[in-house]
This record gives sequence, C-alpha cells and structure tokens, in this order.
Amino acid sequence: MDGIEIARQRLRSSRSPVALTGAGVSAESGVPTFRGVEGLWKTLKPEDLATPEAFDRDPALVWEWYGWRRSIIASIRPNAAHYALVELEKRNPAFALITQNVDGLHSLAGSRNVIELHGSIWRTKCLGCGGSSEDRNAPIRIIPRCALCGGVLMPDVVWFGEALPEGLLDRAFEASEGADVMIAAGTSGVVQPTASLPSIAKKAGAYLIEVNPEPTPLSGIMDARLAGKAGELLPGLL
Repeated sequence: MDGIEIARQRLRSSRSPVALTGAGVSAESGVPTFRGVEGLWKTLKPEDLATPEAFDRDPALVWEWYGWRRSIIASIRPNAAHYALVELEKRNPAFALITQNVDGLHSLAGSRNVIELHGSIWRTKCLGCGGSSEDRNAPIRIIPRCALCGGVLMPDVVWFGEALPEGLLDRAFEASEGADVMIAAGTSGVVQPTASLPSIAKKAGAYLIEVNPEPTPLSGIMDARLAGKAGELLPGLL
C-alpha cells in the first residue's frame, strides 16, 4: 500500500483532523510571496515595511504597500487545495484549519473554522478605539480612518517583531493537541511558534501528513510525506 493510500485511510477514519497551511498553498493560486524577484516593491523589503516602527514612521508608505498587495490579491481565486479543505470540513465538522496566510482565500473558498494566525489583509484595526472590521476595498484610501471614532486604521495583521494574538494561538494549540490527523501543506516549517504545532500534535498521538514539493525541517517527524503541490495532492487525499 503506497503512502497516499495509507494517509487517505487515516484521514477517512479521523475524528478530529486539523490542517496547517502556509504560503505554498496561496502561491499555487498566484499570490506572490513578496520576496525575491517577484517580491520587489520600489526599493524596500517587506521587513522594512511590515513592522510597528515602520507604521509609526510613515503610515502612508505602509498603507501604499498594503494597497498594492490588496490590488494583486483581489483578483486571485482559491485553488483546488483550498476547496479540498472546504470539502474536508463539510465531511467532518470537527475539522480545524490553521493558516499562516493573510490573503483570505480559505474563507473565500468556503472554509468556516479558520484560525488566521497572522491576521487578514482584508481586516483593519483602529488605533483609536481598538475596533476591528473587514474592509475589502482595493485600492484602499490612504490613510484610512475609523468610521466610529475617526482614528487611524492599520492592517489587522501580525508584523515582524510582534507576538501572535494570544487567543488565536491558544486555539491553534488546542486544535493541535486534540488532532488525530494533521496535514501540513505548503508551510516551510521554520516560522515559530507555528512550526511547533505539528510536534505538539505528534506528541498527542496524531498521524502527520506533509504535502510539500520540497522537504522541510518538519519532514523528519512526518508519518507520510507527499511530495508535490497541495492543489494536486490534497484532492486525492479525499
């Protein structure tokens, strides 16, 4: 019996499956990683823009970058990997989806139980009243203001140097500890603390499935490693 058939059987009998997705899943839809050649934006790096200090220094510049990102992502649609995870949730309401992606494609595809650890590019939070709301304008007004208090809005995402939201991280830990099967798809396995979630699931007895074209630091603890694109392999698991 080959690896994908064993993984398929384990997933079929799972009572509490969990998926962890990273940038590789979104990249298959055409979402740029904003690094390397495709990541060039003027002469600045993401690390110089996605920080609290950058926003304090020049909020208009940061919003210009996020407006540029929004304009690209707005026309992009979910791929077969996104829809496969929607189908998994339909089959098993206990399914939890943890994602590092901020593009909102999982929700656009139809996933409901999504833990967006790094936030969403389509949400804003107010520096004045602290309120958070969805804003799908692309392009967006620079600088956007809160409709309730008039305060400056900022992207509701986790920036470099910031801790993950405690409530979301707690939900991710809880889902991982309760998983009997975890799929890690399109994630590099290097960004902490998210990269520790498969290890937590493994210690709790979960069967781990990795879906990635290349090996990652997580590959060594996986029970099944499926080499390839998530959009091609995840539908086959179902």
